[in-house]
Amino acid sequence: MDAEMVKFIAAAIAIGVGALASATAIGKLATKAMEAIGRNPEAASKIQPAMILATAFIEAIAIYALVVALIILFA
Repeated sequence: MDAEMVKFIAAAIAIGVGALASATAIGKLATKAMEAIGRNPEAASKIQPAMILATAFIEAIAIYALVVALIILFA
């Protein structure tokens, strides 16, 4: 196995784990937010901005994983 092959595998693992973790987190976040809104519909205006902010932070993790994968590939 040469160095280029190891770089491709490492980059694939980096973006795969990062994307899988962020997708799982967003799914759990949306599930809990929808449950909370379903239990208390009057609180939707308070829950929704917090959910959107948390989603942005979770998406940042996926972007960091992409950056790390690109660094692994091109460094």
